[in-house]
Amino acid sequence: MPPARSERGPNYQPVTVRTVVNRVENMPFRWSLNPYRGCTHACIYCYARGTHEYLGFEDPADFDREVLVKENAVEALRRQLSHPRWRREEIAIGSATDPYQPAEGRFRLTRALLEVMVEFGNPVSITTKSPLVVRDLDLLRRLAAGPGCTVHLSVTTLDEEIWRVIEPGTPHPRRRLDALRQLRDAGVEAGVLMAPVLPGLTDRRGRLEAVVAAAAAAGARWVAPIVLRLPPGVRRWCLERLHESYPALAAAYARAYRGVYAPSRYVAALERRVARLAAEHGIVPERRSSRRQSSSPEQLRLALAGA
Repeated sequence: MPPARSERGPNYQPVTVRTVVNRVENMPFRWSLNPYRGCTHACIYCYARGTHEYLGFEDPADFDREVLVKENAVEALRRQLSHPRWRREEIAIGSATDPYQPAEGRFRLTRALLEVMVEFGNPVSITTKSPLVVRDLDLLRRLAAGPGCTVHLSVTTLDEEIWRVIEPGTPHPRRRLDALRQLRDAGVEAGVLMAPVLPGLTDRRGRLEAVVAAAAAAGARWVAPIVLRLPPGVRRWCLERLHESYPALAAAYARAYRGVYAPSRYVAALERRVARLAAEHGIVPERRSSRRQSSSPEQLRLALAGA
């Protein structure tokens, strides 16, 4: 049974795992790693929210306040990377929950895992909404200079009213862009995922261009959009939260989203718009073929859009 809910804030529950690196399918990477399950960032659209149901948490809000901490993650990672069949393939950190959410400031699991990656010379990619990532610049530099390291900063919007509604527990988007600049100055491959774009809300030209322009100013190597998806376990929660501030938009989504995905014509048009804006601001996609390079942002965008 799930632990009793804390009324004073997030409830951190230690758990042990047999493995911490997990095989995934239909992704640009074959292996993912999530030090935590659940996330206090409380993004209303998070596609991982439904995974808490498998752990026995019936209330969708428990994803935001019941965080499982994989206390033996370092030992599990060391054991897996030491296996004679391991081929030092890229590991994606943060594919389901943010590895730099507030829990990381307390438990420091992500840093400890990166130290193991450095030790074994294993390439990584990281996806986060937190400027806490720059705390680990020393390790990220070593990975970037060696096996490979890519950081994707998720920036959905710079509109503060919208940000407070859809990502109430996240650091300010401008702080994420400051972190991007520090990463780039340190020689780490980093860019922006507009994850997700909310049709009719964050997709207005001025709002899209504000993110692209700020990303370019921070030295982003890419800007890649991912359009909102509403899988089971997320749809109702997201629409109810949106209805509180944007009732007409929530009603429009209920009509337009006949399944998980936005209409394909909309998605294709949105991607072209962002690509044009990126080009106008000097962000040109690059082909990346070196073994030291991690998954391209285009691959990651397509993978997460279809996750």
